[in-house]
Amino acid sequence: MARKAVCCGLSSLELLFMVLFLLMTGVSVGLITVLAINLNSQTQEPEEPIPSVKPPENPYLIGVGRADCTGPVGDVPLMGYANLDQTAGGIHTRLFSRAFIVDDGSRRVVFVSAEIGMVSQRLRLEVLKELELQYGDLYRQDNVVLSGTHTHSGLAGYFQYTLFMITSKGYIKPSIQAIVNGIVKSIDLAHRNMRPGRIFMNKGELLDNTRNRSPHSYMNNPEEERKRYKYDADKQVITLKFTDLDGDGMGMLSWFAVHSVSMHETNQMVSSDNLGYAAYLFEQDKNTGSLPGEGPFVAAMASANSGDVSPNTRGPYCINTGERCDYLNSSCPIGGNEMCLAFGPGKDMFESTRIIGENIYRKAKELYSSAEQELQGSVHAAHQWVNMTDVTVQLNSTHSATTCKPALGHSFAAGTTDGGGALNFTQGSVEGDPFWDGIRDTLLGVPSQETQDCHVPKPILFNTGEMNWPFPWHPAIVDVQIITIGSLAIVAVPGEVTTMSGRRIREAVKQELETQNAFTNTEVVVAGLCNAYTHYITTYEEYQVQRYEAASTIYGPHTLSAYIQHFRGLARAIAQGNVGELPKGPEPPFFSKLFSLLPDPPVDRKPENTTFGQVLHQVDPLYKVGEVASVTFVAGNPRNSGDMRDKTFITVEMFHNTTSTWDIVHTDASWETRFHWIKGSGGQSNATVDWHIPVSAQPGIYRIRHFGHFKQGNIITSVITAYEGTSDVFRVTKTLYSI
Repeated sequence: MARKAVCCGLSSLELLFMVLFLLMTGVSVGLITVLAINLNSQTQEPEEPIPSVKPPENPYLIGVGRADCTGPVGDVPLMGYANLDQTAGGIHTRLFSRAFIVDDGSRRVVFVSAEIGMVSQRLRLEVLKELELQYGDLYRQDNVVLSGTHTHSGLAGYFQYTLFMITSKGYIKPSIQAIVNGIVKSIDLAHRNMRPGRIFMNKGELLDNTRNRSPHSYMNNPEEERKRYKYDADKQVITLKFTDLDGDGMGMLSWFAVHSVSMHETNQMVSSDNLGYAAYLFEQDKNTGSLPGEGPFVAAMASANSGDVSPNTRGPYCINTGERCDYLNSSCPIGGNEMCLAFGPGKDMFESTRIIGENIYRKAKELYSSAEQELQGSVHAAHQWVNMTDVTVQLNSTHSATTCKPALGHSFAAGTTDGGGALNFTQGSVEGDPFWDGIRDTLLGVPSQETQDCHVPKPILFNTGEMNWPFPWHPAIVDVQIITIGSLAIVAVPGEVTTMSGRRIREAVKQELETQNAFTNTEVVVAGLCNAYTHYITTYEEYQVQRYEAASTIYGPHTLSAYIQHFRGLARAIAQGNVGELPKGPEPPFFSKLFSLLPDPPVDRKPENTTFGQVLHQVDPLYKVGEVASVTFVAGNPRNSGDMRDKTFITVEMFHNTTSTWDIVHTDASWETRFHWIKGSGGQSNATVDWHIPVSAQPGIYRIRHFGHFKQGNIITSVITAYEGTSDVFRVTKTLYSI
């Protein structure tokens, strides 16, 4: 039977099929659209979350700034391991100072995190002098906090006390000037960029990224106190998110307790280490398309109570036998303490730095993205100078004690499982050694009985508080300081605070602030290595064990109690609103005619029939991603280049066919590049540039360039001349077969 046509010559069945086809097409298009939107949302960076509540009526004025503070990267000792053989020979990553200014309309505070070993008293005094010249009394000792990230691969030479000068080859003007200028510039940039904004806070835990390197000391703390905490190292991450009033991100400031010693004492390249790499990743993520150190978003990873916290998560073992080190004194049956070293988590120090840094970055990013608790309220700052050699500490209602003149114990010379030990010293020494004590007495003098009794049970190796030639060997007067932003209190500690010491400081300051009902739900951050350097601060109980950290607690067993007493006083003054009544205390000295043990760089020389910048070892014509392109040039001493802040010794450049131009894709601030300066004999030296080609590198034509200066002349007159060198061009492919 013939089908009946119902419309336009089509049967009802054909019409039904056509309707179904149109419906299925619509459904398919809808599903594809939804899938595309879902995939796109997974691959794209999430936008800045829009604040859930309207901005406060009187918002903070916020400024953020970042500046290069890298000094001379040749010959200058690196600061941290106290190893005179560990001198700078190039750049792994550049060092930056990052400043954050917050103003509530009446008062303002500044927090600076600088990628250096620690802030010295001399450095702080010089920074404050420069700020006074530029801004009068706007930025002062009471409202400016300077904190170091504690990288052990930053440049030394910025101290005025003899002990630190000996291990730094003295006071090195180009080194400290670069740091001073970098810090001041970062503050200046933050000052010029100030605008109304908001601050959000978040906190969480980062596990499996650190370990306590002195667990025996930690276990000596009271059991009831230890039971209050889950871990023997602080896993807490505190993150601040700075936005403008539209919710656009301006900056991020985070604190996490970890030693920046992923880069070992065998490293001779300037490096910001694990905390620096975390900051680098955050800024690269936010400043899309910018070279490192550029772009408006500023991210800082600051140090906390990291005194006994190591990133070397595989723990210590005897590198000559593979056995575990002795638990009590961290030494080996053969080779003693020098053979006991901690490693991990990577196969080498570069991979370990990357892993630890990436983990910190990811956690900070997670906390930043989900931050909802807004800081609101007044800004406060309180500061005093304290003579830490003679503080009376009230232990209870009937007993008091005093701090001591500075001294270092025998275990100081043993170093830690992260490096730095020497000779036959071991951690945990509570008795002296007749041999070393005899040498001490002959060369440095016998410690007074008063100092020996004050430091018990520490056997004194260096009685630095009684050594004053050519300058005092340790500081007597130090800074104590607290700044608050709304319900957040930042305690600036002038040294390396152990895990439990930091917890006690936080608890005491929080209690004092909230007693007066001026603060509620206060979050207290311990910022380490601030304003002056006084080595370590252990608890009284940890001090009794006399491992490295305790032997380096220079003001004696009651050091922590003295600091807590002074921080309580500052917190009480803030809570009661009488900061202006605090006595300033005795000002620290500013010594003149400091010495330097680093001679001027010699005249540069080159092999016969070569020129500076000439290539000695050429690149290969072809590389695939994941390989290392390497080239070596005839070089001059990097110190002859003078101030190289905001400049670069190297570039990796890519050729663009459409414009016939070379674009810079990496500098010596990039993680992917390594600039090695190899010092030879007779004034000759080479520069080797390694580019670790990332998997993200675009296929194409590349070249590597090196820039420097060489010195000619004699001891009376010299001429500095710029040079540059360029490698052959080479191709980068995704595989060796995709030419």
